[in-house]
Parts: sequence; structure tokens; C-alpha cells
Amino acid sequence: MSSVNPETSAALSLLNASAVRERAHRMLAIGLEDRLPSFRIDLGRMDDVVELVLETTRAAYPSFDVPFHSRWRHFFTYGIDRWADVASCFDWPDRAALARAEFDLAIVSVFLDAGAGPSWRYRDAKTRLTIGRSEGLGLASLGMFTGGAFSTAPHELRADADKLAALDVVELARGMQVRDDNPLVGLDGRADLLRRLGKLVASKPDIFGSHDTPRPGGLYDRLATLADGRKLPAPTILAELLQQLGPIWPSRLTLGGVALGDCWRHPAMTTADATSGLVPLHKLSQWLAYSLIEPLQRSGISVTDIDGLTGLAEYRNGGLFVDTGVLAFRDAGAAQQEHEVSSPLVVEWRALTVALLDRVADGLRHRLGRDATSMPLAKILEGGTWAAGRRLARERRPDASPPVKVISDGTVF
Repeated sequence: MSSVNPETSAALSLLNASAVRERAHRMLAIGLEDRLPSFRIDLGRMDDVVELVLETTRAAYPSFDVPFHSRWRHFFTYGIDRWADVASCFDWPDRAALARAEFDLAIVSVFLDAGAGPSWRYRDAKTRLTIGRSEGLGLASLGMFTGGAFSTAPHELRADADKLAALDVVELARGMQVRDDNPLVGLDGRADLLRRLGKLVASKPDIFGSHDTPRPGGLYDRLATLADGRKLPAPTILAELLQQLGPIWPSRLTLGGVALGDCWRHPAMTTADATSGLVPLHKLSQWLAYSLIEPLQRSGISVTDIDGLTGLAEYRNGGLFVDTGVLAFRDAGAAQQEHEVSSPLVVEWRALTVALLDRVADGLRHRLGRDATSMPLAKILEGGTWAAGRRLARERRPDASPPVKVISDGTVF
């Protein structure tokens, strides 16, 4: 009888939301003992954070009827649901066909969604406005998708593995309107990520091609088979994304032959097994998991345990805690330095962000008299912490940059 490599088992234990949350809270506990190398923590400022998030949410959603934090919010501009307008013009044979197309769009769009940098803008042909950052990236990816840039049959709303695998950086630059005077951070990394996605999807026809030629949207059918009684826990979505798509992430850690994705080393995170020193965060994968909830719901599958996912370890949520003083650089000079994504400082900051978001959620629910079912973390992020982080960045820095300077390759944030 063959036994499972213990390193492989250890690696697989990091490919889920529970591992992200557990290690993030362990990082916070170490920080509260003032034993972290990069940040000090002042929980006395958390009431101010909760109040700011409450105020920001109320301004955008006075009735607190907040949608989920997901990619679909960026396809809704100036009162127009851009995706719904396009999708309504097609004759879908059934709800599953629409869901596959929505999975195609969400997966490709999220993988293009790492921070754009302060200079890039997308000129939207419909509104004639120039839009930057996540909203601009969303509209750019939607424009490429509806224009057939990712499809072998350009008249169909879909993405195909073969087309993604052959995507040229010049073609991506054209679709994203990148020029010398309109630079996009990590363009080559984004193009490479989509090529890796295409090649991996093509190599797994049993997962991504059960009802069609291999396409990212084939994952819908895989998840539908895992939905017991048409109910699917949100953490299962993430676990499938991490296990099925994990190998596409470039230049990352592996353990026992398993690619660990958005997982990094930090000296404070000691354990008794092979995962010692490792901190899983899985930001883009969790952002994608949140973004697949609505297509699943629209297809008739109920998504449960949404709070089983964690907050997102990205620079708006993280910036919220630095700009409010909950997190303070131990070395003031570090605020002016640029840091690699893999640096202990950035890993520490991102892990603390996940744990502190849970505390904000608890405080906000207490203030509103809500529970995790009526006000899940996905709504608090949207209402919310992400918006409050962006608001503070705009107030404090002319380019609305985060308070931690991160060197991005276009595949993490």
C-alpha cells in the first residue's frame, strides 16, 4: 500500500480558507505580543476603523442592502449593468450555458485584475470616460471578452483554452489600451498568467471540458457536481480553484510537488511540520471565489458558508489599517522604501489585514445588530473596508497609492 508523501499532505493543508484564517490570526496574536519584526499593532484605534467603515457603507448603501464584493461590481458603471446588457442579447440554451460564459469572464477578468498602477487609464467607448485601477481593468477585460479576444469563435461569448494559451502580449496591450504614455504595471506577467491558464485548462479536459471543448467556464460543471442538493459551501469553491488552478502561478513556492500559489515565508510563523514558516493568503483566488458566487446562484445553486472565506489580503484593505494607525511601521523609514511581495514586511502586513478584517466585521455587525448570515464578510468588504481604504488613500496621497510601497509583477495584488 502506497503512503502519501507527508510533505504533499502538509502542502494540501494550506490550500483552503481555514488555513489562511488560522495563520492570519496567529500572526495577529504574535503581533499583539509585540514580537513581529515589521509592524506594531494598536487595537485601541479599531473603534475608529469600524466607525469609518460604517460611515462609508451608509453613504453608498443607505439601507445597508450591500451586494457582494466581487468582479461583477466593476461591470456596473453609472447605473448600467454592462454584462447584463450584453448577455441579454444572446439566446442561451439553459442556465448552465450562461453560467459557463460568466465563469469564463470572471476567471479571465480576475486574473487580469492585479493592481494597474497609478498612471494607467482605460477609455470606455460607451461612456467616453477614462477610468483607472480595478474599475478600468474590469471594463477593459469585459471589452476584450465581448469582442472575442479570448475565444476561438469570436461571435460567441466565451473564452477558450487554446486561444488563451496563445495570447500575445501585444494583443493584450491593445485590448488594455497600453501605450508609452499609458503604462500598465505587470503587463508581461498578466499575459503570461493567461497563457498558463489556457495551457492548464487544455491539459485537464476532464475538469474543464466535460460539456464542451476545454474552457475556464467548464469549472462550472465541476462545481455543480459537488453541490449536494444544489447547495455548495463557498470554501469548496476556493479549494477547487486552488487545487485545479494552482500550477498557473509563476515563480512561487512548492512543497511535496504541490504549487502553493499565493503563499509566502515569514520567520514568525513556526510550526512543527513541513509548513513551518509558510503563510497562505490566496488573495486573487479568494477574489475569484467571491466572484463565482453570483453566477452559481443565478444558475440555481445555493452557495452556503460564505463567511468561510476570508477577507482579501490586498492593498486597499491593508492600507485601511496603516492609514488609521492600527498598524504602524516599526521602522519609519520602511514607509518610504519599496518592498517585494515576498518580503517579510509585506507578508506580515497582508496576514494582519486578514485577521483585522474579521475584527472589523465583528464590530460592524455588533453596531448594526446583524449576524454573519445577513451581513457576511463579502458585503462588509464591498461596503466597506475596501472603499474606506481607497477613500483614505485618496485623501492622504495625490496618486491614491497605498501606504506600503509594493513592487508588483501583475499577479498578486
